[in-house]
Amino acid sequence: MIIIQIKDNESVDRALKRFKKKFERTGVLKELRRRTFFQKPSITERKMKQKAVYKLATYGQPNE
Repeated sequence: MIIIQIKDNESVDRALKRFKKKFERTGVLKELRRRTFFQKPSITERKMKQKAVYKLATYGQPNE
């Protein structure tokens, strides 16, 4: 549970902004989107490999 302490003379807008930032950092929304549909482990692994190949091609090998 996210708890935000409202400080003296703090506007509601500012407190809401702090809440949104804290909520975003927890990763709840990202996790919710990830769980909306089932993805086979083989497809997940394939996507991770494709991403690694792309990063290697884009940024090059570290020992060049």
